[in-house]
Amino acid sequence: MAEAGGMRLHSFPPAFAPDARVLILGSMPGAESLRQEQYYAFRHNAFWRIMGELCNFSPALPYPERLAALHRSGIALWDVLAHCERSGSLDTAIARPEPNDIPELLQTCPRIELILCNGSAAGRFFRRFFPAVAIPMRVMPSTSPAAAQLHYEDKLAAYREALAPFLS
Repeated sequence: MAEAGGMRLHSFPPAFAPDARVLILGSMPGAESLRQEQYYAFRHNAFWRIMGELCNFSPALPYPERLAALHRSGIALWDVLAHCERSGSLDTAIARPEPNDIPELLQTCPRIELILCNGSAAGRFFRRFFPAVAIPMRVMPSTSPAAAQLHYEDKLAAYREALAPFLS
């Protein structure tokens, strides 16, 4: 349903195991992710390549197996936003954002010790909607190919450093 500002979009349910120790938050799934109903489905997004390298699984695995590998590694996935309007996939085009209930997820997953926001937009939305969340949050380099100022190796190194205390 088209409205001023673009299509009204809805994010996915959270992907988590109750013993998760890290929550990775995007802003809102891009067009290809929404079409496939999978987190980070755009083939040029580096998310699954990075997670595969850090959590020891092939990014070519079927989607449910990639999610299961993240769960085994103590990583939960969600998006800061539940709904927004947007044309295309760029975070800069997001209008009328509405947040997911992240505090409820944090109650469901009481072992979460770190929140990583995948990109600056996710970080901005998190700070705007959840200033009272006491769990440490870090804004990470976006894994999107639109964030071309950093090379893959730099993004991988940033995620490796952030996740090192949680991955064996």
